[in-house]
Amino acid sequence: MRKILFIMLAFLVFAKGNAQILDPVKWTSKIEKKSDTNYILTFNGVIENGWHLYSQFTPDGGPLPLEVNFENQKGNFTLVGKAKESKTTTAFNDVFGVSETYFEKKVQIKQEIKILNPKISKIEVGFNYQVCKEVCINLEKKFSFAVTPTLLTGAVSKTGTVLVVKDSAKAESLTPSLGTSDVIEATSDQLKKVTTPPKPQRGFWSIFFIAFLSGFAALLTPCVFPMIPMTVSFFTKHSKTKAKGIRNAMIYGISIILIYVILGLLVTWIFGADALNALSTNVWFNILFFVLLVIFAASFLGAFEIMLPNSWANTVDDQADKGGVVGILFMALALAIVSFSCTGPIVGTLLVDAASKGGITPIIGMLGFSSALALPFMFFAMFPGWMHSLPKSGGWLNTVKVVLGFLELALAFKFLSTADMVLQLHLLEREVFLAIWIAVSGILAFYLFGKITLPHDSPITHISVGRLSIGLVFLFLTIYMIPGLWGAPLKLINSYLPPVEYSESPLGFGGSGTVSPTIILPDGAKLGPHQIVVFDDYEKGLAYAKTVNKPIMLDFTGFACVNCRKMENTVWSDKHILEILKNEVVLISLYVDDKRNLPLKEQFISKATGSKIETIGDKWADFMISKYKTNTQPLYVLTDLDGNSLNKTTPTISYTNVEEYQSWLKAGISRFKK
Repeated sequence: MRKILFIMLAFLVFAKGNAQILDPVKWTSKIEKKSDTNYILTFNGVIENGWHLYSQFTPDGGPLPLEVNFENQKGNFTLVGKAKESKTTTAFNDVFGVSETYFEKKVQIKQEIKILNPKISKIEVGFNYQVCKEVCINLEKKFSFAVTPTLLTGAVSKTGTVLVVKDSAKAESLTPSLGTSDVIEATSDQLKKVTTPPKPQRGFWSIFFIAFLSGFAALLTPCVFPMIPMTVSFFTKHSKTKAKGIRNAMIYGISIILIYVILGLLVTWIFGADALNALSTNVWFNILFFVLLVIFAASFLGAFEIMLPNSWANTVDDQADKGGVVGILFMALALAIVSFSCTGPIVGTLLVDAASKGGITPIIGMLGFSSALALPFMFFAMFPGWMHSLPKSGGWLNTVKVVLGFLELALAFKFLSTADMVLQLHLLEREVFLAIWIAVSGILAFYLFGKITLPHDSPITHISVGRLSIGLVFLFLTIYMIPGLWGAPLKLINSYLPPVEYSESPLGFGGSGTVSPTIILPDGAKLGPHQIVVFDDYEKGLAYAKTVNKPIMLDFTGFACVNCRKMENTVWSDKHILEILKNEVVLISLYVDDKRNLPLKEQFISKATGSKIETIGDKWADFMISKYKTNTQPLYVLTDLDGNSLNKTTPTISYTNVEEYQSWLKAGISRFKK
């Protein structure tokens, strides 16, 4: 849910020492009429060499994605699917710990729309996007398209279907029950189907693979695993020939897959291809999913069982006894119902997680899950001799279930963390989140070592090598996470944790991460990277600088600015630079992607861009553009106490190396002291 304008455009173009606002993307647009009510909007961009622009589908936790805003959409038109993109590149970003997706050289975005309001005359679209090279820039672009829809009388649009009514009066009479936005005018009285083209999906194979592993985990639970020999025995005894047994086994496996894929289809159909995608960044969705996962975890840990009504299983069993293809289909349905107490939490987690990515991912997820569940039943029925290689049922099956319960519990807090960060409550900061994961991982390790038992566990006389090995993995993970409380980066799991900035202290707590007793924080200041005292409000920082008579270093930055973090990690950490930043300047960091709203009385229309300044980030971005004629981050400016730049030849500096940065700092500070 982090739909914010992201980091920024490169500048590095100077004319007589003055930086200029740049946009390395040159946009053109066009509109094409597809039908009486539908239009295709096409946006083409040419990107300068060396630059890249982030895709809509760049994952959470990384750089900010392209955001397409349809500004006059409500009541006027509806989107047919999500905006489609041209070819992109995906590469791992070691700063954010995620695989980012971006465009190089050229970009094309296409969006189909359906007109609802016959009186609309134009479509207004806004792009918020980030481009990066050595620096990054937040940019916005406005588009306007003229439309002249030839619409008909009395069409009513609802749930993807246009129902045509003979006259406008009849259509108007339906408005109260359907909603005003559902009633449109059309030009024919034919019944039409409105189809939503699928959103281009990325990562289908990864979704399938994760779902497949989840299906395999479900197979090893006490509700499913014991059913393998029972099912194989049924097919071998009731099949007159080997060929018929193989055929029936294949029908059974395909039936299992079909049942779960239909479930995925239902989720996609009920919620729409992209509805849950929007929910994935919704606070209440994340809180609800947290609660569901905690319930699922409690079930797996033995607190209770989540079961479907017994009457369902009995009814399906009666149908399965009839034999034939229909009987086999009902046998597969019986497996799904009887095993629900073990598979339900896994299926629920997969469905919501997959559906939150939009498109047909619930179908892909269910295909992967059901394939892993069905294949063993098929193969063991086809080759019953393999049954001898299976381990016997026993307490280890409940151990699998308990491990899954602990994993569900840990995953639950990831969703609660998302809600906390969106609301900026700071209740589940990095240290608290890590403490929870350390506790869950540590208890799981002790459980696997046999030091803790749960309600449905069998007595343990010894632990197997496999159980010991898995326990050691979780013990290793527990020990690995502990230094994270003191500020260790934890690169192996960093993408799952709240960012370092979202913590009680950027360096953790206790030990070397504690605040030095010699540091006294002025009013309005906080500790930033490397325990540098930093202000995030210009006026408070300026007032403090005047009291201590030190020059000001303005740091125009962003929460999601990759190169800002690189500068802080590689340049600011240098001992000579750190000495200057701690002792010789007053550092003011202004975040241009801070989406907290300004008080209404402080909101205004920018003289530089004509845009409405509504958020704190808008305010600092406008300050940067108005005063320094550039919109790049990171951007550093050394000023005197009157706001005048101290470096006359190079007033601002951006992403650079230690030597150049140090030279620039010393030149500005030297001028201040004269």
